[in-house]
Amino acid sequence: MAQLRWQKSSFSEGGADTCVEVALDLTGHLHLRENDTPATVITAEPSALAALITRVKGDIRTGG
Repeated sequence: MAQLRWQKSSFSEGGADTCVEVALDLTGHLHLRENDTPATVITAEPSALAALITRVKGDIRTGG
């Protein structure tokens, strides 16, 4: 995964030492990692990640 071009999340704090980074590979898969543990990477298809985010947001709003 060294060939991936990592981008810092816009939700990360400006001066913080830790942040979430995201990269997109040539097959369309998204890769997520925290910059303080770059060897640990989560890989997902965009639709699966979108479904997870939608579910998490819904659970936060409803308390479930």
